[in-house]
Amino acid sequence: MTDIRVLVVEDEPLLAEAHSAYTERVPGFVVVGVAHTARAAMAALRANDGGDVDLVLLDFRLPDLHGLDVCRALRAAGSSVDVLAVTSARDLAVVRTAVSLGVTHYLLKPFTFAAFRDKLERYADYRAQALADGEVAAQHDVDRMFATLRGTAGHSLPKGLDAQTLNRVRAALTDGTDAQAGLSATEVSAATGISRVTARRYLEYLVTIDRAVRTPRYGTPGRPEVEYRPR
Repeated sequence: MTDIRVLVVEDEPLLAEAHSAYTERVPGFVVVGVAHTARAAMAALRANDGGDVDLVLLDFRLPDLHGLDVCRALRAAGSSVDVLAVTSARDLAVVRTAVSLGVTHYLLKPFTFAAFRDKLERYADYRAQALADGEVAAQHDVDRMFATLRGTAGHSLPKGLDAQTLNRVRAALTDGTDAQAGLSATEVSAATGISRVTARRYLEYLVTIDRAVRTPRYGTPGRPEVEYRPR
């Protein structure tokens, strides 16, 4: 799958820069534009009928128009672009309206990079499932898609694995690897403070759910060591 193309909509230049930098740190995502007003965002999305943007990181408190009105305008225009709200708006009425307008995630400011990355990775998982060819086989396939999107997928972890440790392993793998070098279970163990055996279990689970790839590492005495990279 190609990179997910993101439009950052944020009126504060420093925050827009930070959100763009955060996005670029998450594998599989690329920032294709930044807008500081609702009008600029709408203009960017109208270009090529929004075909160059897959996901909008949308601040709700924009200087010229509320983010909810931007969502309404998008849906009225027939746009199916996905929206992740990045806002300080805590009013439940705003949250309810956002859900009714198809906002996929709602991230409250201020937030950590870990929280931001989690939202994007869950969205990427959902998108990969939603864009697959064919039909769903059964109800559980639909349930899995919604669980992935809404952040409840952790309840289906295999026995003995927990979501918090899994997130630590994923963070170590994402932050500690690049296109040329992966991490071994021993290295993930050192980065997370868990045992090598436990790290390997979590890494193998990430491989089974297609969130990591396993390859042999050559150049060391004896049998090749296995290393892992985020997918």
